[in-house]
Amino acid sequence: MTPTRAEFENELNAIRSNVTRMALLVNTAIKKAMQALETRDENLARQIIADDRHINDLRFQIEADALATIARQQPVAGDLRLIIAVMTIVPELERMADHAAGIAKIAIEMGKEPPLKPLIDLPRMAAIAQEMLTDSMRAFNAVDTAAAKHIIARDDEVDALYEQVFRELVSFMIEDPHTVTRAMYLLFIGHNLERIADRVTNICERVVFLAEGKIEETPGNDSAISLAD
Repeated sequence: MTPTRAEFENELNAIRSNVTRMALLVNTAIKKAMQALETRDENLARQIIADDRHINDLRFQIEADALATIARQQPVAGDLRLIIAVMTIVPELERMADHAAGIAKIAIEMGKEPPLKPLIDLPRMAAIAQEMLTDSMRAFNAVDTAAAKHIIARDDEVDALYEQVFRELVSFMIEDPHTVTRAMYLLFIGHNLERIADRVTNICERVVFLAEGKIEETPGNDSAISLAD
């Protein structure tokens, strides 16, 4: 029996819904990771790490559903672009969850040790990245290229904060080698947050692809100052 257009739309809507659900889980993971860091809540940090498995499972479910839809429906044009976009977006979301888990792991490593400096810029980076992620899902569901390009531009805010944190922490390490361990903890947290924003930018590039059928890498997507991914 030939699938109807209504059945096809139901499949596409289910896939979109799961992508949005995955993004919500990721955003929650980022929020909780920063909370665990600021409050030094080891139990919360360990829960974030454990919950990462559920996000991974959802990624694989979405990818399997997308592939099954291609096999059943043989989509073309905009429908095919949607599925291709989904197949590239969900790995980005899964990696964001990994970054959140990375922050949680650092929070555990830090234990009750006092922070090297007040946590001001790092929470600001996290807040901007979370806003970007939320807005990217709105742009994805609405196929809103103008919104996607606006979100991409916000990555510069996160990069600027990261460079500020990087230079400040390097100064601490130069002035007092005893601060190296605590400074590196904060550097890796900043790196994770900076990469989350970069991955949101990648999602927004896929929104532009979804609307226009072309992929254009955003200039300067990778921060000038970076650590190993």
